[in-house]
Amino acid sequence: MTNTLTTGPTPDPEGLRQWRFTAPPGATVITLVRHGESAPAMSATPFPMKDGQGDPELHPEGIIQARRLGVRLAAEHREIPIDAIYVTTLRRTHQTAAPLAEAIGVDPIELADLREVHLGDWEGGIFRQKERDGDPIWTEVFAGERWDVIPGAESSEAFTARIRAGIDRIAAAHPDQRVVSVSHGGVIGHILHLAAQSRPFAFAGVGNASISEIVVHDDGRWILRRFNDTTHLSTP
Repeated sequence: MTNTLTTGPTPDPEGLRQWRFTAPPGATVITLVRHGESAPAMSATPFPMKDGQGDPELHPEGIIQARRLGVRLAAEHREIPIDAIYVTTLRRTHQTAAPLAEAIGVDPIELADLREVHLGDWEGGIFRQKERDGDPIWTEVFAGERWDVIPGAESSEAFTARIRAGIDRIAAAHPDQRVVSVSHGGVIGHILHLAAQSRPFAFAGVGNASISEIVVHDDGRWILRRFNDTTHLSTP
Protein backbone atom coordinates (compact mmCIF):
# COMPACT_ATOMS: atom_id res chain seq x y z
CA MET A 1 0.00 0.00 0.00
CA THR A 2 1.28 3.44 -0.93
CA ASN A 3 0.69 6.37 1.47
CA THR A 4 0.01 9.70 -0.25
CA LEU A 5 0.89 12.89 1.65
CA THR A 6 -1.43 15.79 0.84
CA THR A 7 0.02 19.29 1.24
CA GLY A 8 -1.43 22.79 0.92
CA PRO A 9 -4.78 24.22 2.02
CA THR A 10 -7.93 22.16 2.00
CA PRO A 11 -9.95 22.98 -1.14
CA ASP A 12 -13.06 25.08 -0.45
CA PRO A 13 -15.89 23.81 -2.68
CA GLU A 14 -17.79 27.14 -2.31
CA GLY A 15 -14.78 29.33 -3.09
CA LEU A 16 -13.81 32.49 -1.20
CA ARG A 17 -16.66 34.94 -0.78
CA GLN A 18 -16.14 38.67 -0.42
CA TRP A 19 -15.44 39.83 3.10
CA ARG A 20 -18.29 41.66 4.86
CA PHE A 21 -17.52 44.23 7.53
CA THR A 22 -18.12 43.39 11.17
CA ALA A 23 -16.96 45.54 14.06
CA PRO A 24 -13.92 43.98 15.75
CA PRO A 25 -14.05 42.83 19.39
CA GLY A 26 -14.06 45.74 21.83
CA ALA A 27 -15.11 48.31 19.22
CA THR A 28 -18.02 50.74 19.53
CA VAL A 29 -20.32 51.58 16.62
CA ILE A 30 -21.47 55.20 16.92
CA THR A 31 -24.37 56.23 14.70
CA LEU A 32 -24.12 60.00 14.28
CA VAL A 33 -27.39 61.84 13.72
CA ARG A 34 -27.76 65.52 13.01
CA HIS A 35 -30.80 67.13 14.65
CA GLY A 36 -33.85 67.95 12.54
CA GLU A 37 -34.35 71.36 10.97
CA SER A 38 -34.37 74.04 13.67
CA ALA A 39 -36.49 77.18 13.87
CA PRO A 40 -35.69 80.02 11.46
CA ALA A 41 -33.44 82.86 12.58
CA MET A 42 -35.27 86.17 12.95
CA SER A 43 -33.23 89.38 13.16
CA ALA A 44 -35.77 90.97 15.52
CA THR A 45 -35.87 88.01 17.91
CA PRO A 46 -32.54 86.18 18.35
CA PHE A 47 -32.58 82.54 19.44
CA PRO A 48 -32.81 81.90 23.17
CA MET A 49 -29.37 81.15 24.60
CA LYS A 50 -28.05 78.28 26.69
CA ASP A 51 -24.52 78.38 28.08
CA GLY A 52 -23.64 81.06 25.54
CA GLN A 53 -24.99 79.21 22.49
CA GLY A 54 -28.14 79.61 20.42
CA ASP A 55 -30.80 77.11 21.51
CA PRO A 56 -33.67 77.12 18.99
CA GLU A 57 -36.37 74.47 19.04
CA LEU A 58 -37.22 72.33 16.03
CA HIS A 59 -39.10 73.77 13.08
CA PRO A 60 -42.36 71.87 12.32
CA GLU A 61 -40.52 70.26 9.41
CA GLY A 62 -37.81 69.20 11.85
CA ILE A 63 -40.41 67.45 13.98
CA ILE A 64 -41.55 65.46 10.94
CA GLN A 65 -37.92 64.62 10.17
CA ALA A 66 -37.40 63.41 13.75
CA ARG A 67 -40.39 61.09 13.48
CA ARG A 68 -39.16 59.59 10.21
CA LEU A 69 -35.69 59.21 11.66
CA GLY A 70 -37.16 57.42 14.68
CA VAL A 71 -39.00 54.95 12.45
CA ARG A 72 -35.83 54.26 10.45
CA LEU A 73 -33.55 53.71 13.42
CA ALA A 74 -36.15 51.71 15.34
CA ALA A 75 -36.26 49.33 12.37
CA GLU A 76 -32.45 49.12 12.38
CA HIS A 77 -32.60 48.49 16.14
CA ARG A 78 -34.47 45.23 15.47
CA GLU A 79 -31.51 44.05 13.39
CA ILE A 80 -28.60 45.62 15.32
CA PRO A 81 -29.66 46.74 18.82
CA ILE A 82 -29.08 50.32 19.94
CA ASP A 83 -27.71 50.18 23.47
CA ALA A 84 -27.71 53.91 24.27
CA ILE A 85 -28.79 57.28 22.90
CA TYR A 86 -26.73 60.43 23.52
CA VAL A 87 -27.90 64.02 23.10
CA THR A 88 -26.23 67.37 23.76
CA THR A 89 -27.19 70.19 26.10
CA LEU A 90 -29.16 71.91 23.31
CA ARG A 91 -32.86 71.15 23.03
CA ARG A 92 -33.01 70.49 19.29
CA THR A 93 -31.07 67.27 19.89
CA HIS A 94 -33.44 66.22 22.69
CA GLN A 95 -36.46 66.83 20.44
CA THR A 96 -34.87 64.91 17.57
CA ALA A 97 -34.02 61.91 19.74
CA ALA A 98 -37.43 61.74 21.44
CA PRO A 99 -39.33 59.59 18.87
CA LEU A 100 -36.53 57.02 18.72
CA ALA A 101 -36.14 56.96 22.51
CA GLU A 102 -39.85 56.31 22.93
CA ALA A 103 -39.90 53.63 20.23
CA ILE A 104 -37.07 51.54 21.68
CA GLY A 105 -37.46 52.39 25.36
CA VAL A 106 -34.05 53.99 25.93
CA ASP A 107 -33.64 57.21 27.93
CA PRO A 108 -31.20 59.65 26.28
CA ILE A 109 -27.96 60.59 28.05
CA GLU A 110 -26.83 64.21 27.88
CA LEU A 111 -23.21 64.77 26.81
CA ALA A 112 -22.06 68.39 26.65
CA ASP A 113 -18.81 67.56 24.82
CA LEU A 114 -20.66 67.03 21.52
CA ARG A 115 -22.60 70.33 21.53
CA GLU A 116 -22.22 72.53 18.45
CA VAL A 117 -19.10 74.59 17.77
CA HIS A 118 -19.27 77.88 19.66
CA LEU A 119 -19.65 80.73 17.15
CA GLY A 120 -18.68 83.59 19.46
CA ASP A 121 -20.11 86.93 18.31
CA TRP A 122 -22.21 85.14 15.69
CA GLU A 123 -24.32 83.06 18.08
CA GLY A 124 -28.08 83.36 18.44
CA GLY A 125 -28.85 83.11 14.71
CA ILE A 126 -26.43 85.80 13.56
CA PHE A 127 -24.38 83.22 11.62
CA ARG A 128 -27.30 82.58 9.27
CA GLN A 129 -27.71 86.30 8.66
CA LYS A 130 -24.00 86.70 7.89
CA GLU A 131 -24.22 83.78 5.48
CA ARG A 132 -27.22 85.33 3.72
CA ASP A 133 -25.43 88.66 3.42
CA GLY A 134 -22.19 87.14 2.10
CA ASP A 135 -20.15 88.65 4.92
CA PRO A 136 -16.39 88.61 4.11
CA ILE A 137 -15.65 86.80 7.37
CA TRP A 138 -18.18 84.10 6.44
CA THR A 139 -16.31 83.66 3.15
CA GLU A 140 -13.01 83.47 5.05
CA VAL A 141 -14.39 80.78 7.38
CA PHE A 142 -14.96 78.41 4.48
CA ALA A 143 -11.86 79.43 2.55
CA GLY A 144 -9.62 78.71 5.55
CA GLU A 145 -11.81 75.92 6.95
CA ARG A 146 -11.64 77.31 10.50
CA TRP A 147 -14.56 78.47 12.64
CA ASP A 148 -12.33 80.64 14.82
CA VAL A 149 -12.04 83.25 12.08
CA ILE A 150 -15.33 84.47 13.58
CA PRO A 151 -14.67 86.92 16.46
CA GLY A 152 -14.86 85.12 19.79
CA ALA A 153 -15.47 81.70 18.23
CA GLU A 154 -14.08 78.44 19.58
CA SER A 155 -10.59 77.56 18.33
CA SER A 156 -10.12 74.53 16.11
CA GLU A 157 -7.79 73.04 18.70
CA ALA A 158 -10.32 73.38 21.54
CA PHE A 159 -13.13 72.07 19.31
CA THR A 160 -11.09 69.01 18.36
CA ALA A 161 -10.09 68.32 21.97
CA ARG A 162 -13.63 68.31 23.35
CA ILE A 163 -14.98 66.24 20.45
CA ARG A 164 -12.26 63.63 20.97
CA ALA A 165 -13.06 63.62 24.69
CA GLY A 166 -16.75 63.06 23.97
CA ILE A 167 -16.19 60.20 21.54
CA ASP A 168 -13.67 58.62 23.90
CA ARG A 169 -16.22 58.77 26.74
CA ILE A 170 -18.86 57.04 24.62
CA ALA A 171 -16.45 54.36 23.42
CA ALA A 172 -15.14 53.67 26.93
CA ALA A 173 -18.71 53.19 28.21
CA HIS A 174 -19.90 50.97 25.34
CA PRO A 175 -17.37 48.41 24.08
CA ASP A 176 -18.98 45.84 21.78
CA GLN A 177 -22.12 47.97 21.56
CA ARG A 178 -23.90 50.32 19.18
CA VAL A 179 -25.01 53.79 20.29
CA VAL A 180 -26.77 56.71 18.62
CA SER A 181 -25.39 60.21 19.16
CA VAL A 182 -27.77 63.03 18.17
CA SER A 183 -25.60 66.07 17.63
CA HIS A 184 -24.94 68.99 15.27
CA GLY A 185 -23.75 69.59 11.73
CA GLY A 186 -20.45 71.20 12.66
CA VAL A 187 -19.67 68.48 15.19
CA ILE A 188 -20.51 65.57 12.90
CA GLY A 189 -18.54 67.10 10.03
CA HIS A 190 -15.54 67.47 12.32
CA ILE A 191 -15.83 63.91 13.65
CA LEU A 192 -15.86 62.54 10.11
CA HIS A 193 -12.91 64.77 9.18
CA LEU A 194 -10.94 63.32 12.11
CA ALA A 195 -11.93 59.75 11.23
CA ALA A 196 -10.98 60.18 7.56
CA GLN A 197 -7.96 62.46 8.21
CA SER A 198 -9.35 64.77 5.55
CA ARG A 199 -9.56 68.53 5.03
CA PRO A 200 -11.36 70.12 8.01
CA PHE A 201 -14.53 70.98 6.07
CA ALA A 202 -14.55 67.97 3.74
CA PHE A 203 -17.76 66.74 5.38
CA ALA A 204 -19.43 70.12 5.89
CA GLY A 205 -23.09 70.36 5.00
CA VAL A 206 -24.36 67.23 6.76
CA GLY A 207 -28.15 67.18 6.22
CA ASN A 208 -30.73 67.66 8.94
CA ALA A 209 -31.83 64.32 10.46
CA SER A 210 -29.14 62.54 8.43
CA ILE A 211 -27.34 59.39 9.55
CA SER A 212 -23.56 58.95 9.49
CA GLU A 213 -21.52 56.33 11.34
CA ILE A 214 -18.08 55.63 12.70
CA VAL A 215 -16.53 52.61 14.38
CA VAL A 216 -14.17 53.34 17.26
CA HIS A 217 -11.65 50.52 17.72
CA ASP A 218 -10.37 49.60 21.16
CA ASP A 219 -6.94 50.90 20.13
CA GLY A 220 -8.40 54.37 19.53
CA ARG A 221 -8.71 54.31 15.73
CA TRP A 222 -11.86 55.84 14.19
CA ILE A 223 -13.22 54.27 10.97
CA LEU A 224 -15.81 56.04 8.81
CA ARG A 225 -18.63 53.67 7.78
CA ARG A 226 -21.59 55.82 6.65
CA PHE A 227 -22.16 59.43 5.61
CA ASN A 228 -25.23 61.67 5.24
CA ASP A 229 -27.84 58.94 4.73
CA THR A 230 -31.23 60.66 4.34
CA THR A 231 -33.27 58.02 2.50
CA HIS A 232 -35.78 57.89 5.36
CA LEU A 233 -36.74 61.52 4.77
CA SER A 234 -38.11 60.81 1.30
CA THR A 235 -40.33 57.99 2.54
CA PRO A 236 -43.91 59.10 3.40
